[in-house]
Amino acid sequence: MSEVFEGYERQYCELSANLSRKCNAAAHLPDEGQKQLRFTEIKAGLDDADGLIRKMDLEVRTLQPGARAALLAKLREYKSDLNKLKREIKRITSPNANEIARDELLESGMADMHAVSSDQRERATMSVERLNQSSDRIVESRRTIMETEELGVSILQDLHQQRETLLHSHKKLHTVDDAIDKSKKVLTSMSRRMTKHKWIVGSVIAALGVAIVIVLYFKFSH
Repeated sequence: MSEVFEGYERQYCELSANLSRKCNAAAHLPDEGQKQLRFTEIKAGLDDADGLIRKMDLEVRTLQPGARAALLAKLREYKSDLNKLKREIKRITSPNANEIARDELLESGMADMHAVSSDQRERATMSVERLNQSSDRIVESRRTIMETEELGVSILQDLHQQRETLLHSHKKLHTVDDAIDKSKKVLTSMSRRMTKHKWIVGSVIAALGVAIVIVLYFKFSH
């Protein structure tokens, strides 16, 4: 419950009880001058009570619909109580009973019309607020869907870029493998050539050695 509303409520209850006591006391005063003076004070108090009712009404309209219903029921009771007090004061101060009865009927009818109109306005306000809340939820859902969609598109783009990167790396690996294979073939060919050259050089050295031995043999044999 609103603390502001509770403050106005306490002030109104105290003022209403005080006005009721003053009204009962004024009705039994024998002196008309004192009675009129007391009624003047009571009417000033009624104006203050009207002000508190208006403040409570304004405060209730600022609350959420869930917390508003109970306070509206209290506010209607206070309005009815204040109207009864006004009728009682008018009955005591007015000399014409028929006029009093007519005014009470008119005030009662106006109060009923005002209560019905207030209830209708309140229901319409609550309906509009529910529609606004539903619209806000729909807008929020759409925003969430759009954000989710954008996130999904971003993730797909990242995955596509990663796939392109992997494919590019795969192609580079194939190129490196081909280069390694070619290098292996070149090294194998060079190794074979070196082995062949070693055999040739060895054969030449062996032939030269045999030729030297033969030449020395013939030289020393003669």
